[in-house]
Amino acid sequence: MSAIAFVFPGQGSQYAGMGKELATNFRVAADVFAEADEALSFSLSRLCHEGPEEELRLTANTQPAILTASVAALRVIQSETGLIPTCLAGHSLGEYSALVAAGALTLADAVRTVRSRGSFMQEAVPVGVGAMAAILSVEADVLAEICAEAAQGEVVSPANFNSPGQIVIAGHATAVNRAMEIAKGRGFRKAMLLPVSAPFHCSLMKPAADRLGEVLARIEIASLAHPVVTNVEALANTDIGRVRELLVAQVCAPVRWSHSVEEMTRLGIDSFVEIGPGKVLSGLVKRISKGAVTFNVEDLATFKNLPSA
Repeated sequence: MSAIAFVFPGQGSQYAGMGKELATNFRVAADVFAEADEALSFSLSRLCHEGPEEELRLTANTQPAILTASVAALRVIQSETGLIPTCLAGHSLGEYSALVAAGALTLADAVRTVRSRGSFMQEAVPVGVGAMAAILSVEADVLAEICAEAAQGEVVSPANFNSPGQIVIAGHATAVNRAMEIAKGRGFRKAMLLPVSAPFHCSLMKPAADRLGEVLARIEIASLAHPVVTNVEALANTDIGRVRELLVAQVCAPVRWSHSVEEMTRLGIDSFVEIGPGKVLSGLVKRISKGAVTFNVEDLATFKNLPSA
């Protein structure tokens, strides 16, 4: 592999057993889980490795769990291979994993912050008031028109630009449902509600963004060893002075994943290593960047499939 990007997953990849094989077989991975346990003052490692999954799916647990499992896999790659990334990126929560990989955030600060982030996001909107839906095979400008028509004084807007033809919207549940009906009326039949607990990445998350800003203000940000392509701008950032503002903005702004992969490709990236639970990003990368080589590392078998430098 020549120019490599390490990319990190976000919401929706949690499962009981995540990280367990790597922690059992590699001391560096076990050390990551031990550090997270100490930082949070409870056994996140047991929750990740054993469940129960209903507890793992709670947003305040999901976010530190995915981050910790991702960093554990990262440490194995760093200790066992010679792979060095040209740049880093993460989908939503995954941007925190990318910042740990870049050396900008310590693992302890990151897990504590994302646990708070998860709680803030859940508390920003009462359960049932918000919703998210995937609208497939629709262009961004057309979906913007649909959202504007559906709003009727409420909030509904694009939340995730995942890949060409796969955009997620978020907002008030009633407005999201109106947008789905309008989309179907225009011939976009593949519109479906997502099983999420809150309407992430829309303006309804403003209370969460404000509270997160207070937490981030107390955390030290170090120099970035590698550029991080951010969700908000889909551009590579190395300015430590902008890390906090971009993380706060990310809470309400759409995740520009498709644009981020396009930018990494423009920068010469031809191989993507997805580090952490699942392989959703690998599938999205293949749809966005034709010809890109992808790997994912989440357990022993997937790690063994990863070539060395």
